[in-house]
Amino acid sequence: MDQLTDQNKVSERLARFLVETENSDIPPNVRHEAKRSLLNFFATALGGCRDRAIEISLEVLSEFAGAGEAAIVGRSERADALTAAFLNAASSNVFDFDDTHVPTVIHPTAPVAPALFALGARRRISGSDLLQAFILGVEVECRLGNAVSPGHYRRGWHITATCGVFGAAAAAGKILGLDAERMIWALGNASAQSSGLVETLGSMAKSVGVGNSARNGLLAALLAEQGLAGPGLPLEGPRGFIPVMGGDNPDLARLTTDLGRSWEIMRNTYKPYPCGVVLNPVLDGALDLRKEHDLQPARVREIVVAGHPLLRERTDRPSPASGREAQVSAQHSVAVALLQGAAGIPQYSNDAVRDPAVLALRAKVRVQDDPAIPVGVATVRILMDDGRTLERTIEHARGSLERPLTDADLEQKLRTLAAYGCPGLDVAPLIAAIWSIEGAADTRDILRHAVPD
Repeated sequence: MDQLTDQNKVSERLARFLVETENSDIPPNVRHEAKRSLLNFFATALGGCRDRAIEISLEVLSEFAGAGEAAIVGRSERADALTAAFLNAASSNVFDFDDTHVPTVIHPTAPVAPALFALGARRRISGSDLLQAFILGVEVECRLGNAVSPGHYRRGWHITATCGVFGAAAAAGKILGLDAERMIWALGNASAQSSGLVETLGSMAKSVGVGNSARNGLLAALLAEQGLAGPGLPLEGPRGFIPVMGGDNPDLARLTTDLGRSWEIMRNTYKPYPCGVVLNPVLDGALDLRKEHDLQPARVREIVVAGHPLLRERTDRPSPASGREAQVSAQHSVAVALLQGAAGIPQYSNDAVRDPAVLALRAKVRVQDDPAIPVGVATVRILMDDGRTLERTIEHARGSLERPLTDADLEQKLRTLAAYGCPGLDVAPLIAAIWSIEGAADTRDILRHAVPD
């Protein structure tokens, strides 16, 4: 590792890339994908802005918050920039409905976008500059994720939080105009705050890790701006992020290979369902079978969900106690989809978890390992009491890179989630503002469309 450190100097190379990249260096298709990511961010943040975890966080943090300079998406309250970054990041991730970077399972927008919009409350940021900084922040966090995957997540680190803090720091540092040395300090300050555990998934505590990734990334950049120095090799140093957090075989080359030519945001995807992304093909299969057959739950003898062992590891939860835990339960997801023909936020509520019909059907669901099935593919097999077997295999789930949600799908997702979390908000101006963000002189104008009058 010491030899690799001397050869690569990846912290310095990343810092110089962040400092030297111009708006003109980013291709139009990459910028368009960034707008799609922001559209999805506002959708999920509006949907989650009144979740109980957000209400508790707002109540606690308000006692210590500074001047109300920054907007909180979907709410009339305002907060200091660091608090707003926390709350907006937590809101956008709370329902597990946010975007997913396919190679790493990072939810890249939640840590980065809230940090930038919060910083925009303190100083004017043009839409074009915010979009550029957002893309660069996503690039850093996802390349870090590539370098430490899959061992990092497998060891129990919640990769959205642990890598997201670096993305937020990089993006904020770009807006602050940090030079290469201070950008390295920002990454070092982020490394001092990188945390988050997979054990928190399915609980309110997950929101703490994701909220802190945005808040602490912004803080890392602000500290670096004022001269708070960090280590010179925060990523590749002998006790830097990658050696410590990367598992047995981290890949430093993935941090800088094709940097500026291949963009990680182009491997971002958007969920059609508010649950763990590995459940998307399972839900597609269950919903397809329901449409094709007149299923009577009482006639179902057994339901088998077959997939890569990762599917069972993440979602074999036969008795979820809450809607939050149901978001990572294959048993609940299959049962509610077959019974209700939908898989939206109401289907992952506490009421849905307690529904006697759902309880009865999910008891018939078991998750089966099949190492021959690739990650992202799943088979749903329903055995009926008359001897029939109904089966559907989904190779490419809706919302995947192969079957992406369209721009119109994302707009409708925003409308649906806004109606759920912030009823009465007219989102048409917000949608228009996101698509035309590059012409905005001040991104505070965009946030005004995301809060109630």
